[in-house]
This record gives sequence, C-alpha cells and structure tokens, in this order.
Amino acid sequence: MCAKKINAWDEIKPHHLRTYASQIFIDGLGARSIQRKLSAIRSFMNYLVRENLLRTNPADGIKTPKAPKKLPGVLDVDQINQLLNIKETDPISLRDKAIMELLYSSGLRLAELVALNPIDLNIQDRSLTVIGKGNKKRMLPIGSKAIDAIKAWIQIRSQIAAPDEEALFVGNRGNRLSRRSIQSRINHWSKKNGLTQDVYPHLLRHSFATHLLEASGDLRAVQELLGHKDISTTQVYTHLDFQHLAETYDKAHPRSGKK
Repeated sequence: MCAKKINAWDEIKPHHLRTYASQIFIDGLGARSIQRKLSAIRSFMNYLVRENLLRTNPADGIKTPKAPKKLPGVLDVDQINQLLNIKETDPISLRDKAIMELLYSSGLRLAELVALNPIDLNIQDRSLTVIGKGNKKRMLPIGSKAIDAIKAWIQIRSQIAAPDEEALFVGNRGNRLSRRSIQSRINHWSKKNGLTQDVYPHLLRHSFATHLLEASGDLRAVQELLGHKDISTTQVYTHLDFQHLAETYDKAHPRSGKK
C-alpha cells in the first residue's frame, strides 16, 4: 500500500483492493491463491472495523476471480478398448463386461446402473429406461457391443441370481450388486488390463459424453442422454473437447510452437 501513498487504514478504498487483485492476477498468481489473499484481507479489515480503526470494510463486495473448474478425467478410445478387452467367459467376467460396456455405451450414472432390472431393457429396440435424478425417466440407446455383452450375461444370469431377485446385475450371493462392488470390479479390470490411471464408474460416463460430443458436436443431445437438467452442467464437456482439439493442434500444426 505504500506504493499508493496510503498512510492510514481509513485511506484504503475498494478500488485500491481491486487494483491489487488485478495486479497479482497479471503477475501470474492463480485464482485460488488470490481468493485466499483477499479473504485474509477481508478478515483483517473486519478486525479493524471491530476495533473502530475503520468505519466500513473496503474489501466487502470485492469479487474474487473464479477458480477454474476441475475438468473430469476421460479415457481415450484406445484405453476404452483396452479396458473392455475381456476374453474370460466365466459368469463374473461376462457380468463385468456387460456392466462396463453399458456404462460406456449409454453414459449411465452408477446409481442408475445398480437400479436396473431386466424389464428395463428392450433388447430388440436396443434401448433401456432409467429413472435418473429428480425421479426423471429417460430412454437411452444401447450400442451393439453392449447389447452383445448383455445378451451373453442374461443367458447365464440365472446361474448366480437368487430365485426372486429382480436386479439385472447380481453378486456372488445372488442379490443386487452394490455400488462398491461395481467400483471394485472396474478397478480390478483396469489393473488386470494394464491401465495405469484409476478407473471408476463415472469416468466411463465422462468418456461417453466426451467421445459423443467430439463426434457429433451436439451439446443438447448429450445433455438429454446424460439426464442433465441444466445445459451448463453439460458444457464442461465442451472444455474437454476443446482441450483435445488444442492438443491435436499443438502436435500437428507446423507453427504451433509446442513441438
């Protein structure tokens, strides 16, 4: 503040703090660090107000820069193929393949997948019906690879399922498979098939949305398929799409300057 020739606390005005925030942003400080600095200043100014050294807090109303959204991770198509390359034909392996194919094929939330019953599937039409957030029903297409995997699983499901169990996917005891069990099985296959990053159910949903948006460019369709109420939730995938395009540009363009 000395550079601004401020000699007393009550000489500090909101525009001084805005200038300070702008300058440290220009100097390269990250948004979260700026938020912490302004929060500390605001707390100190509140202390000065309580001690009657200031009449009002000049930091009140100073907007902090928004921290960048953390983009969801995705698997590329080669990694998806690597994950789903399951050759084993025992019942558990067939079940796991059907689970992962369906998560990636239709972009299901984990809770939606756990709640599925065979009656929710229309194999002939290659579609399924789920109840998503807000008790909202939506119909989703199922890709041919997922259909084949589901058919293979349904043929042997009765070997594991309890007689009165309605769930599509069941565990060793014959009851509906839990979320934790599905997470554990996906983690098992990611390690077994040589993927180095952590793989979890929602990562397959992120990958579904990103790959579909890259291929189609139809944000509204992706919103409907994901069951997002607000399209702004879906727009995070446009950042991922641009990130992919930027990486491609950097690798391919002769004057990108990043080779």
